[in-house]
Amino acid sequence: MFSNFHQLKERLMRAAWAICLGLLLLVLPFGQTAQAAKSSMSGDFVEDTVSVAQTLKETIAIPDDSENRSEAKDEALELITQYISRYRNRPQFNGTNSFTTMQTALNAMAGHYKTFANRPLPEKLKERLKKELSRAEKIVVKEI
Repeated sequence: MFSNFHQLKERLMRAAWAICLGLLLLVLPFGQTAQAAKSSMSGDFVEDTVSVAQTLKETIAIPDDSENRSEAKDEALELITQYISRYRNRPQFNGTNSFTTMQTALNAMAGHYKTFANRPLPEKLKERLKKELSRAEKIVVKEI
């Protein structure tokens, strides 16, 4: 008799826990608001391209021995990610010369920062990036 009562009690407790957990999983997501990451992109391709190019050229110009180089590098990587994420999958932009030029420059810069985290950009890469970013700025204004 005691064994049967104990088994029944165990089953009821498991069922109660399952119901509580199920209700919690159903109700909990509705009680919270979704927090989207704040993006610095405006949605205007020309404006964003020019803004990103100028910001990255400023980042490139920071001296190698500067104290805030690490912060600038992190901000540049975040900006690159936002730009590429916003425009890569949009066919009206991703086939343009300005986008492919920007993508080439951004991939080179992000690749260096991620591969050689503690090393500054080499002078040759700096010159190439400045050239490509300037070219992308000029092209985007003419294209669209």
